Amino acid sequence: MRLFWRLGPRFSVLVLPALLVALASADEGPLDKSEPKGTTPEQIITRFAAKEKEFKEARDQYTYRQDVKVQVLDGDTVKGEYHEVFDVVFNDSGKRLENVVFAPQSSLEQAGLSMDQGDVDDIRNRLPFVLTSDDVGEYNILYVGQQQEDDLHCYVFDIAPKEIVGKKRYFQGRIWVDDRDFQIVKTYGKTVPQIYAGKKKNKEEHLYPSFTTWREQIDNVYWFPTYTKADDTLHFFSGDIHIREIVKYQNYKKFGARTRITYEGKELPPGEQKPTQPQAQQQPQK
Repeated sequence: MRLFWRLGPRFSVLVLPALLVALASADEGPLDKSEPKGTTPEQIITRFAAKEKEFKEARDQYTYRQDVKVQVLDGDTVKGEYHEVFDVVFNDSGKRLENVVFAPQSSLEQAGLSMDQGDVDDIRNRLPFVLTSDDVGEYNILYVGQQQEDDLHCYVFDIAPKEIVGKKRYFQGRIWVDDRDFQIVKTYGKTVPQIYAGKKKNKEEHLYPSFTTWREQIDNVYWFPTYTKADDTLHFFSGDIHIREIVKYQNYKKFGARTRITYEGKELPPGEQKPTQPQAQQQPQK
């Protein structure tokens, strides 16, 4: 997420989260650092990256509702809020569109904050992080162990970009991969790079809050993002800012004849689901 804090008529500061210091937890078991049995970390990476590519293509054929709320907090008091609800739909020609259904006037300006189109793009496209076989070569991926996430047994990896290319933004953090479907079911991290002002008070800062995204299994095949939360105190040149961000992804529905369901690289006939149907991951209380 990229947020501009307007602290005066002469300059603006981008909201940026603190460093990754502690991993978010939601009914997590202890981390088992032993090597996986019957496979290797490299094989797991290859499998989940291929599944992520299928997931990305499949999600583009679904309609859903996205509810976005960004708040600036002072203790328990909400000083400013941005709230938007929109439906991702298709028109009669099959073109994917966003239909805004709720968007009251933002009060973030009252808290010294404004958002630009780049920030909105982060919320729409980067919080539901996807790591496909096309992108996996851009990251260093380190196997760190195995862990229970609710009812799921997961392989855990830490990832970070190998290098920052141009103005492109990347994800840095931790991912949990289900050991049955080999799909990412949870991510925790932040957008990088960050730019700090240092001692230059007029320099624009770019910092991002750490966030957690949980996924649920949709149509017994794909693990789609359903809930993202960030709650960070952001340390920038002019002082600390407490920001909370919640994004909900709801009502996933396949769009007509355009939908193709694939599993293990093979297209499934209409109405047929994959053979194994593990229990869906429980969601944290919201």
